[in-house]
Amino acid sequence: MAEPAIECSSVTYSYPGAAAPVVEDVTLRVEPGERIGLLGPNGGGKSTLLRLILGLLEPQSGSIRVLGRSPERARRDGLIGYVPQRSDAELGFPMSGRQAVRLAMGWRVPGWRRIGTVRRRETDRVIELVGASSYADEPIGSLSGGQRQRLLIARAIAGGAGGGDGRGRILALDEPTVGIDLEGQQKFSELLRTVHDELGLTTVVVSHDLRVIIAGCDRVACLRRRLHTHTSPGGL
Repeated sequence: MAEPAIECSSVTYSYPGAAAPVVEDVTLRVEPGERIGLLGPNGGGKSTLLRLILGLLEPQSGSIRVLGRSPERARRDGLIGYVPQRSDAELGFPMSGRQAVRLAMGWRVPGWRRIGTVRRRETDRVIELVGASSYADEPIGSLSGGQRQRLLIARAIAGGAGGGDGRGRILALDEPTVGIDLEGQQKFSELLRTVHDELGLTTVVVSHDLRVIIAGCDRVACLRRRLHTHTSPGGL
């Protein structure tokens, strides 16, 4: 049996001062190349579980392995690309979408060195893959929510998930369609399918929107503190 991309065993986590755990006794196995959705209400623990998988938090009990490593090691090794919930903090930066993706591509390059030709070409390839070539040189703050989301996915691929041919890497997205209209959500689901098929990524999508999960995932983990069901989208 192949080593899982993600394996959570009896994971529990409580925030300091909280009366109850936000994630309790969660066991979850994600196979390489799988597209899994974490579905649940706001405050149900979805984003917390994702941060535990990313190594941004440590469980109080239980264990997590990501591609055979600790989550922190997998993140340091550049094996996980992460698209966080929408943030307006970066919209004022005086940079284009292409520059934002190049910054992610060059995170291992020492600050005194320029990004080489090969990495620049790889940046352009990733931008083309997500369908953002026509507006990648526009200021990132001037783009629509859907356009910006494509470039954020390109940045995540460039910075982690897309290393080499992408095989065996993980792309994690936290509420990726917040602020995007229904037509944009449909295009987003098509984009995720294209990225998955082209790069063979394992994708983890956190959302409270059932439509997003059904359109873009092979399997669903329903979470409200505990994992309540683990099924295919059709089973919902």
